[in-house]
Amino acid sequence: MKVSESWLREWVNPDVDTETLCERVTLAGLEIEHRALVPKPPSGVLVGRIESVAPHPQADRLQVCAVITAPDGEARQIVCGAANARAGLVVPVALPGAELPSGMTIGEAELRGVPSAGMLCSEAELGLAEKSAGLMELEDGAPLGVDVVDYLGLDDTVLELELTPNRGDCLSVLGLARECHAVFDVPVAGVDEASVEASCEARIEVSIDEPAACTGYAGRVVRGLDAAARTPDWMVERLRRSGIRAIHPVVDITNYVMLELGQPMHAFDCRELSGSIRVRAAEAGESLELLNEQTVTLNDGELLIADAARPLALAGVMGGEGSGVSDGTENIFLESARFAPEAVALTGRRHKLNSDSLYRFERGVDPGLQRRALERATQLVLAICGGQAGPAPGPGSGGGSAANSRSRKASKASRFTGSNWPKPCIQTEADFSASGSSLHHFTRPRFSW
Repeated sequence: MKVSESWLREWVNPDVDTETLCERVTLAGLEIEHRALVPKPPSGVLVGRIESVAPHPQADRLQVCAVITAPDGEARQIVCGAANARAGLVVPVALPGAELPSGMTIGEAELRGVPSAGMLCSEAELGLAEKSAGLMELEDGAPLGVDVVDYLGLDDTVLELELTPNRGDCLSVLGLARECHAVFDVPVAGVDEASVEASCEARIEVSIDEPAACTGYAGRVVRGLDAAARTPDWMVERLRRSGIRAIHPVVDITNYVMLELGQPMHAFDCRELSGSIRVRAAEAGESLELLNEQTVTLNDGELLIADAARPLALAGVMGGEGSGVSDGTENIFLESARFAPEAVALTGRRHKLNSDSLYRFERGVDPGLQRRALERATQLVLAICGGQAGPAPGPGSGGGSAANSRSRKASKASRFTGSNWPKPCIQTEADFSASGSSLHHFTRPRFSW
């Protein structure tokens, strides 16, 4: 797993440098390495906007762009060959004197007889990708004139974890933050997890035919999304640093919540659903076209997410092509479920499939996380795409909070952990026996696992 260090430090921020953080977490049992996101961040590259585009008089593949790097600034002329250059586009602009990660220094030049004062940049030129098809497109609201190193957080470090199969609890920012909390004894900040109140009555009923294979399921309709919404740059960059490409705002949100909390999620386009959702076993001979464009013929027994008419997804493995979100999606059904490791691992091996969801489910997902992740995803969908949220499921339908305290004899706890518990960690509740031993109430942070 890969994750941005700056993202982790929003959750937990021990007063140590990157090298020490990685060393101590590794000594605690998690192998963790680090590398600079961009070994040599660019200098002199600002957020700018293309005001107008005109054809180059001497070259069909070049365009002459008028670009500003301040709201009321004077436009500068830059010649560009990118196919996606267009008026109104917000892009990184390398001014004369700028130095790129490749070592190239930008100067004023004349291209086919037309002066050019700078360069418009792609992800590859900023060191964020090996190759790019065009200019890096920033969101419309990006502040003009801000250094892209600050705006995109390019002065960041990518943490890479090598986890053993028994540490599925660390496959998220939350999980790694929890580990740092234990190693460094610093608080975990977390994110706002307030429940989202329903603003419409839209809902889809869910039935579970295989309760041993699907041990928790939470779902929610969100309707009236803005089909023109785009994923904000801060989320695109966090996904990129975790090795995930931004696709669509809703898909990106489900991936983001998976990385943040450790709960795989899926979103269905309500236009493609017929009747209620049913978690059932596949019937022999059924087939399903997956999101990777592979069509699988199902044997008798794979766990499916289906509606009244057809299979929709291989549960915990991969969604179906015919029910996923697309550019025109306006109403979605968000799924946050928990599947038994053995129920999904066999399906993945049988059909030779791999996915981030499968990787997590076959290692085990927090049983108290489904409702929490659903609320977080709903918050982000409403903030980024707009819309109205339907009712959330009841407490018994997808992961309530597990107990966060335990009662134990202090002497037994000390023997079990190999150390004496400091008094601030315990509260004496009652005499445990006539010998004078006491029953102690041990409190811990709000972690389900």
